[in-house]
Amino acid sequence: MKVPQLRKKLEIKSCHNTSWEDNYSWIHQKDILEVLKDKNKLNPEVKKYLIEENNHTDHHLKDTKDLQKKLFDEIKGRIKLDDESLPFRDHTYDYWTKTTTEGNYSIKLRKKINTDNVEEIWNGDKEKEKLGVEYFGVGDLEVSHNDKLLAYSLDTKGSEYYKIFIRDISTNKLVTKEITDTSGSITFSLDDKYIFYSKLDENHRARKIYRHKIGDHLTEDYLVFEEKSEAFTVGISLTSDEKYYLITTSDHNTSEQYYFGVDEITPKPKLIIKRQRGILYSINSWANNFYNHTNNDAEDFKIDISSSLENQNWKPFVPSKNEVLIGGCVFLKNWIIRSETSNALDKLFIRNISTNFEEELIFSDEKVYVPNISLKQKDRNTDEIYLGYSSPKTPSRVYSYNLSDKSKKLVKEQEIPSGHNSEDYIVERIEYKSHDGRMVPLTITRHKKTKIDGTANVLLYGYGSYGNSMSPSFSSTRLSLINRDIIWATAHIRGGMEKGMKWWKEGKLTNKKNTFEDYIYAAKYLIEKKYSSAGKIIGMGGSAGGLLMGAVVNQSPKLFLGIIMAVPFVDSLTTNLDHSLPLTVGEFDEFGNAKDNKGSSLVLT
Repeated sequence: MKVPQLRKKLEIKSCHNTSWEDNYSWIHQKDILEVLKDKNKLNPEVKKYLIEENNHTDHHLKDTKDLQKKLFDEIKGRIKLDDESLPFRDHTYDYWTKTTTEGNYSIKLRKKINTDNVEEIWNGDKEKEKLGVEYFGVGDLEVSHNDKLLAYSLDTKGSEYYKIFIRDISTNKLVTKEITDTSGSITFSLDDKYIFYSKLDENHRARKIYRHKIGDHLTEDYLVFEEKSEAFTVGISLTSDEKYYLITTSDHNTSEQYYFGVDEITPKPKLIIKRQRGILYSINSWANNFYNHTNNDAEDFKIDISSSLENQNWKPFVPSKNEVLIGGCVFLKNWIIRSETSNALDKLFIRNISTNFEEELIFSDEKVYVPNISLKQKDRNTDEIYLGYSSPKTPSRVYSYNLSDKSKKLVKEQEIPSGHNSEDYIVERIEYKSHDGRMVPLTITRHKKTKIDGTANVLLYGYGSYGNSMSPSFSSTRLSLINRDIIWATAHIRGGMEKGMKWWKEGKLTNKKNTFEDYIYAAKYLIEKKYSSAGKIIGMGGSAGGLLMGAVVNQSPKLFLGIIMAVPFVDSLTTNLDHSLPLTVGEFDEFGNAKDNKGSSLVLT
């Protein structure tokens, strides 16, 4: 079968006295964001080429059809399709979701406390059928504080432009006109007369917060806040004590917050701390105090406390630690729960508010696992929480945990219908030395029968951008590889925050090459220690991880058998020069700005 060829049309581009050839710049459409809303607006020649590429792929993989079917059935066989979540209790109802073997989307259920009458308030499959759409994505699903209204946002084109709907739960009828071109997030006012939402601009960036009075015309929506910088996007949330609304505007490296009281008739957001480049902060309020989770004068974050936002007097609450990422807080009446991350491992800490005594919460004898907590109820006058964990070999387990007497009861365990024995697998956490001597964490998961003699294949996963950390959690999909003697390795390379903010800074801008070197040295380590051999490693990364894949396979091609690039960010110079694209301007502090002379040389390299 002939390899598809996209037409070439030479264009000489230049920037800061550097020129290069681009044969495919003609495919870039000025109305590309309109294509997201209407796929028929895609350039017909480009569409034809994409179809030919898909046909070409199908042709060359036709002899793997049986294997593909077998793998699909394996993966599906590990998913419990008929499942229910744990309940969350508000003041009147218990709420939970369930999935069924027949449907593709979740169902939201509730029942009044101390009753048995279960009420279905949302069914994704029925909603999709009613709308008659091919694509159906749910952005947000929120119940009003009085339990009478259901607000939800839908993307029915795959464009990430969400429409917001509000319906009366008792009548199932819409009570306001749909709100278009939103980011999808919905926040009810405490009196349930309004919702707050963010509007997308012409470049698909959320830069305005509106308040909509339920039942009114959209032309009457009140503009609460507008962000002037094209690099920042906005969102709105409610503090833990439900006394204030917080508007957060930020890019990847800098944030700024405003607040207004929940009882303000006409919201007038007030600045908390003026933005400073490179400074991130997040405010919360609880028990007449304000808590500031920030990296100001604390590279790996700290938590400060103040009794007022009008007359701020910040004092240390949780001090910073070198290469330990300090997380935020969850508040209960008598307890504060917070997290830390060090060396790509998460920890949870519990503080008794009355005694101020704090201790680490340890609930597994595994060395590599991901802990998590969630609230069981809206009323925070409780000692009970949901406490869960998973590991690369152990499916999720959730306990009902009493913070006071430390008792726990297993209430939900991720079921693998086709069967799973955690003891069949070995999880290793090691550190290897990178090109500059920095020690990089590496998580390795393998079947206990897989030989460590250089004969095994390895799938080496990496990302390393935006400060996103790769957590060593459970994935049933990976078992189809691991059970076939393919070792799964995750390199916690620089560019993430597995070892704090410094780890991120050492993997971006002029330090971006550290990300690539860390990954290459991971492959070399796996070869040296006989987990695999040169030419037997598959590299894998998506989005910014695809950028990583493009760099390493060109730099060290002999290490790899193949590369999996999922929606890769590989034409970085062209993208960086186009400031109309939704993500470009907000990523200058990650990859540089090629329109600046200094940034141009950075992106080119």
